[in-house]
Amino acid sequence: MRYVMRQKVFCFGDDYTIKDERGVDRYIVDGAAFTIRDSTSFRDMEGRELCHIHKRLLSFGPTYEIERNGRTTTVAKHLFTFFNCRFTVDVPGPNDLEASGNFTDHEYTFKDAGGKVVATVSKAWFAWTDTYGVEVAEAADDVLILAATVVIDLCCHGDKRR
Repeated sequence: MRYVMRQKVFCFGDDYTIKDERGVDRYIVDGAAFTIRDSTSFRDMEGRELCHIHKRLLSFGPTYEIERNGRTTTVAKHLFTFFNCRFTVDVPGPNDLEASGNFTDHEYTFKDAGGKVVATVSKAWFAWTDTYGVEVAEAADDVLILAATVVIDLCCHGDKRR
């Protein structure tokens, strides 16, 4: 499934709308402004919270937690990498992911533990706001990939909006 994740222009916090490949609104990401933990709510179009994203306060390097269905997934940026960035998406159980690529140019992939690409992310360059194309493989968890994409944007490019 393909998605377009677009940051809202006039907002407090990091707010996004996410549309599917047919242009239908699927999700809303509501970043709370003026919070200590960089708290963000990921909701469906009926307003139900699908997951909650917040920054881990005491951690070595940028680390966020995605809380969903009573389980916590941790997204952490690798600190000592050269020429590219990497993030570990530590999912409860054996299904961890790694995101790697050129984050300054907003081009990266998510791979599972076996090295199989489960999603690709690419930034649209000629847009007023941060706009990403996210292509998620059929068997992958769409909400997890999209929430992790929000986290990566917060880690790599969040300072320019504060």
